[in-house]
Amino acid sequence: MNRLYIIPTPIGNLEDITLRAIRLLKEADIILTEDTRKSKILLTHYGIKTKLVSHHKFNEHKSIKQIIDWFHQGKKVSLISEAGTPSISDPGFLLIRECLRNGIEVECLPGPTAFVSALVNSGLPTDKFCFEGFLPHKKGRLKRLSQLASEERTIIFYE
Repeated sequence: MNRLYIIPTPIGNLEDITLRAIRLLKEADIILTEDTRKSKILLTHYGIKTKLVSHHKFNEHKSIKQIIDWFHQGKKVSLISEAGTPSISDPGFLLIRECLRNGIEVECLPGPTAFVSALVNSGLPTDKFCFEGFLPHKKGRLKRLSQLASEERTIIFYE
């Protein structure tokens, strides 16, 4: 059965990766990554020689057909991001959706996600929260903040 593995990668410390993640990265035929140069550091550290293919917000619309073709050819494909869990404010959503549409299973491994660590370390209430990701840079930023001003849950933004 074809399956896309979504593999979280360490945020800052190369040792913050699971043994299963390392095994799956070694077993993959292709690793899709946001930044091949940064990912190469992680893979070299763990002796992983799997082929890296660039998959980022500027090429993901164009590369999805090729990736689906790789699955149909029986290739084992995994997706990583620069740091943390792919698809959380990083590329991945479009590929995951297309895999599911094509009957390709998707499995996300547990692992580092920046906002979870930040939330836990903050001392703010963690029982209910709202993740907003990145705010608009300029146009719409104040409007979005105004819309969220009455939100009672802890709000998490990326900056």
